[in-house]
Amino acid sequence: MRNRKGSYGSCPAGCPVETTLDVIGGKWKGIILYHLISGTKRFNEFRRLMPALTQRMLTLQLRELEEDGVVHREVYPVVPPKVEYSLTEFGMTLKPIIMLMQEWGTKYEKMKPRKFTEDKTV
Repeated sequence: MRNRKGSYGSCPAGCPVETTLDVIGGKWKGIILYHLISGTKRFNEFRRLMPALTQRMLTLQLRELEEDGVVHREVYPVVPPKVEYSLTEFGMTLKPIIMLMQEWGTKYEKMKPRKFTEDKTV
């Protein structure tokens, strides 16, 4: 079992937001879940969809999502090995959250504030 993060400061241990972030937080899990909403994916499909994601990190993130009951890993007894990933029924309950994140991100990209680039040194 992985080493779970501690408390996030003002959010008491057992806080539902902390629990949610522990399961889907991080740089890649939300993106993995977003791609799984459209259907089953194989490992190399993820590699093509997210070229910046290393093989090691993809494996780690998929294992953690599987451990948390969000992703199902199906191994077929064929040569060469065939492995598919899909959302579990429980994982599908994250669809509204992930889609709201997509909607929010789209709105933010359209209206995000300009980054402060001026040098304030005098």
